Amino acid sequence: MIKSLKNLTLFEWILWFCSLSVIAGTFLATKAGDTLTVFSSLLGVTALIFIAKGDVLGQILTIIFSILYAVISYKYRYFSEILTYLGMTAPIAGATVVEWIKNPYSERQVRISTLSPKKAILLAVGAISVTVLFFFIMRALKTPNLYFSTVSITTSFLASGLMLLRSPYYAIAYALNDVVLVVLWVLATKTDSSFMPMVVCFLMFFVNDVYGFVNWKVMARKQQT
Repeated sequence: MIKSLKNLTLFEWILWFCSLSVIAGTFLATKAGDTLTVFSSLLGVTALIFIAKGDVLGQILTIIFSILYAVISYKYRYFSEILTYLGMTAPIAGATVVEWIKNPYSERQVRISTLSPKKAILLAVGAISVTVLFFFIMRALKTPNLYFSTVSITTSFLASGLMLLRSPYYAIAYALNDVVLVVLWVLATKTDSSFMPMVVCFLMFFVNDVYGFVNWKVMARKQQT
C-alpha cells in the first residue's frame, strides 16, 4: 500500500482527494445512506485510482468493493448488480490479480497488451451469452428496471474481460457501465431518496474511468518505446 501511494502523481492525488471529498460530502449533506454505503463508495473510487495506474492493488480492492456493493444492491433488489459483482466482477478480478502479477512491466505496473481480433470475438460472444443468460434469470427474479439492468450486465462483463486481457479499453467499458449505473440509481431514488449518494458515487467513478483510459494509453506508448 505504501509503495502504491508513493507511486501516485500529484494529479492523481488531487483526483483521488476530490473524488473522496465529493462522495463523502454528498453523504454528509444529504444525510442519506449508511456507513456501509459510504465506505464501499470510498473504497471503490480508491480502487479505480490504482487500476488507472496498472497497479494490482486496485484489483484486490475491487474484490472487496464487489462484496460490499452486492450487499447494498440487495436492499433494492437489484439482482443484476448482485449477480454481476459476486458472480462475475469479483471472480474475474481475482483472476486478474494472478494475470497482472504474472505479466509485470515494473514493480507497480502491469504490462499492457494489445487486443487481438480473436480475443475480441471471444469476448463479444461471451458478453452476448452472459447477457442472455442473466436476462432470463433476472426476469424470473423480478428485478426492477430489467432492461437497464441487462445492459449493466453486458458492460460489466466487457469491462472485466478487457481488464483481464490487460487492454486500455477496459476503462471505456467501465465508463459506459458507470452511465448505466447512474441511470439505475436515479430510478431507485424515485422510491427511496437515500440512494442519491450512489448516483454521485458512480458519477465520480465515471470521471476516474475516463482518466484510467487516458493514463493507460500513455503507459502503453511508454512501454512500447
